[in-house]
Amino acid sequence: MYTADEHQAWVHCILLSPVQVANNLMDMDQDPCKRLCFADGRRKVDYVLVYHYRKRSSVRGSPSQHRLSVISNGSYPLGVEGKDPEGGKDEPAEVVVDVGPPIPADGEKIMIREEFEGNLKDAGLEIERDKENKAHGHAFIRLHAPWQVLSREAEFLKIKVPTKKVRHSRLLHDEWARYGAFYKYQPVDLIRKYFGEKIGLYFAWLGVYTQLLIPASVVGIIVFFYGWATVETNIPSQEMCDEDQNFTMCPLCDRACDYWHLSTACGTARASHLFDNPATVFFAIFMSLWAVMFLEYWKRRQISLNYSWDLTGMEEEEVRSHTNTVTLRYSILTSPERGVEESGELGKDKWRQRLLSAMAAGNPTGHEKLTWRDRLPGYLINISSILFMFGVTCSAVFSVIIYRITISALMAMSPDPEVKSNVRVTVTATAVIINLVVILILDEIYGMVAAWLTELEIPKTETDFEERLILKAFLLKFMNAYAPIFYVAFFKGRYAIPGEYVYVFNDYRMEECAPGGCLIELCIQLSIIMLGKQLIQNNIFEIGIPKLKKLCRTLKDKERAPKEIVEQPGRRQQWHLDYDLEPFDGLTPEYMEMIIQFGFVSLFVASFPLAPLFALLNNVIEIRLDAKKFVTELRRPEAIRAKDIGIWYNILSGLGKFSVIINAFVISFTSDFIPRLVYQYMFSETGTMHGFINHTLSYFNVSNFKPGTVPSISSLGKDITFCRYKDYREPPWSSEPYQFSKQYWSILAARLGFVILFQNLVITMSMLVAWVIPDMPKNISEQLKKEKTLLVDVFLNEEKEKLQLIQSLFSRDLTQEQQEELNVSDQTSLPLHQTQPGPHPPTSSPAPRTRPRAASFSQFTRQMSMSPRSDITQHTAV
Repeated sequence: MYTADEHQAWVHCILLSPVQVANNLMDMDQDPCKRLCFADGRRKVDYVLVYHYRKRSSVRGSPSQHRLSVISNGSYPLGVEGKDPEGGKDEPAEVVVDVGPPIPADGEKIMIREEFEGNLKDAGLEIERDKENKAHGHAFIRLHAPWQVLSREAEFLKIKVPTKKVRHSRLLHDEWARYGAFYKYQPVDLIRKYFGEKIGLYFAWLGVYTQLLIPASVVGIIVFFYGWATVETNIPSQEMCDEDQNFTMCPLCDRACDYWHLSTACGTARASHLFDNPATVFFAIFMSLWAVMFLEYWKRRQISLNYSWDLTGMEEEEVRSHTNTVTLRYSILTSPERGVEESGELGKDKWRQRLLSAMAAGNPTGHEKLTWRDRLPGYLINISSILFMFGVTCSAVFSVIIYRITISALMAMSPDPEVKSNVRVTVTATAVIINLVVILILDEIYGMVAAWLTELEIPKTETDFEERLILKAFLLKFMNAYAPIFYVAFFKGRYAIPGEYVYVFNDYRMEECAPGGCLIELCIQLSIIMLGKQLIQNNIFEIGIPKLKKLCRTLKDKERAPKEIVEQPGRRQQWHLDYDLEPFDGLTPEYMEMIIQFGFVSLFVASFPLAPLFALLNNVIEIRLDAKKFVTELRRPEAIRAKDIGIWYNILSGLGKFSVIINAFVISFTSDFIPRLVYQYMFSETGTMHGFINHTLSYFNVSNFKPGTVPSISSLGKDITFCRYKDYREPPWSSEPYQFSKQYWSILAARLGFVILFQNLVITMSMLVAWVIPDMPKNISEQLKKEKTLLVDVFLNEEKEKLQLIQSLFSRDLTQEQQEELNVSDQTSLPLHQTQPGPHPPTSSPAPRTRPRAASFSQFTRQMSMSPRSDITQHTAV
């Protein structure tokens, strides 16, 4: 039997709500049965099939013309009525409409559609068609599942069917899909009943994730306030703000930039301490353990839901065949008989059709099994396309770097001193905004590219298709979102050494980090990108894009509508309103938003302790926004059974492990935590942080600048001999000038040691946490043990009853045999005085005996022993 998803290229199935609140809220003053029932007003509409008819030009009555039967539902007389031969009921009239000569692909689709509808009728479903005589456009076919069919299928699937009408959608709208209900727990069981297990698991996972963000947010706020409370007593910040120390720094750019004093960066240094303090290390360790606890808690919650939703032992149900859909598309696209003038959904992407046709060379039919030679072009295109997209992302990051360098040089040449003083803030803010816009644009492009590349691979199953799509989309969007952050964290300012600057296009010098370090810039970059994606992409796009698509689809349908067909008066039916809603595209975009957010929370949390707080605030709104979207903005999706969240759990686990490495390197190489420790315990004469800033700055002789790079105009005077820059190198008067000093190697060894220690410590603690927290809750484990015990008892009782039955049959057979043998011996025995000692001569075989049952075990056991005890013992042993 065909299913609706096998024909998704031309058939859309809409699940309508049986109550007042469907996917879009209808007027409360109208009887829902008038809009959600058949023409008889009694049979409820459970499903709606939507077919797309394309307009064809043809001469009426031609032999090749295709004729479509449109059945009226009886509301409007068509002049012809038929009677049911059995019940005498009025049969809807049938009118033939000419839709033009079909191309072979359309004919194949129509044949499969008719077979699909026939199978639905054979299964017991009742069908009602549109009354309009449409030559092209949308045709709606209503389906009704009688109670007998539901009961039969429920008994077969061993599921419970409600015996009374429950207004699930109204409850979901009032108690869940409202922003005012943000403080309430989600009705997960009700979501599962209305939308299915797969969507229920998504909202359950989102609820667990949001709930566990609360302790992470609290700890992050404590870390932030600790930095704020200790900023006045932080000695390195005080030294940077001390104007008496008079650290003259080297120019930030060539020719246009002047020498400057370190005290002018006092604000940056104080802000950097808010996020770069000793509590940051503790918070990084805490968040690594938090990620493990989140995954373990979700496993427990998932097992609880599996038990309560009866999802155990359904691995085979999750794998839904994707082969027929792909093969059918494949054969349609590669059919040599396709019309050239074809239009519609399959004719839009001509280049992809040609590519699939090229891949099909040598494979005459789409129903043959594809070999690795057939799939090789798709795999090669996938790899090359993904690498190309990585190159596009890196090019976008590099373009923003060029923008930063160029704007910094232009603002430095400005005669306005106020402009010069705000160069770094202006350039950083505008560059991050440009990065955000580029990320949002490329995210949409990468989502379409991932779907296109997955189709080229022609996966075998629906699960395989979904996993490949998720993996590609995650790789592309992860690279897109985190490439600018990785650049600031690990590459920016690493090659900015006076006299050895790295130039781009031989004119633009690579930029340096802020005087307080790159961590504050990393914090700014992370916060703006994270908040921008959550505000714009996760909220505004989710509200605005569906409405915009709905408007475009409505305008397009009006343009395509034939002028000769006049719309029937009256209000539109509920299925027309539901069809105008945005179709459900799957849970991949919803999961992807949260996974990227999870990366922001876990990967670079050492640079932005407030990330869990902003994620929590976003998710509180996101839950209600998604709920409102599912209930009122989207067509009701098909209910799909699933026992877990699939490949997303593996991605979360991988991000959790990857975050340990990233946070270790951020603390070691991006922040000043390790240099401060090394200075305090190895190089400080007093054992305090006094003199730390002077220890981190190296000397450079201004006479060693390359020609053309010295500041053209200096406001600090011409008597400057040395300028300072942040690095650990030998001074100009050393025997090895500008080489790495011993302090550099000591700090490098400490950094690498900290990375190894941090990783091993966190991984060990994570394994301990995972071992301490059991995957299965204790109450469920005990309940499963009780059920297993009861099952074993039932099985033993059944076996005992079978054994007693067999024993009774054996004893009855033996008793009957002994009685028959006794009767035979009485008939054939001689008088007592005629008998002689010794063996009796063989007698003739007795007449055949009747058996009480066929194939009795006594036929086998009688040859061994005639003793009832022996027979029973032998059978028991067997």
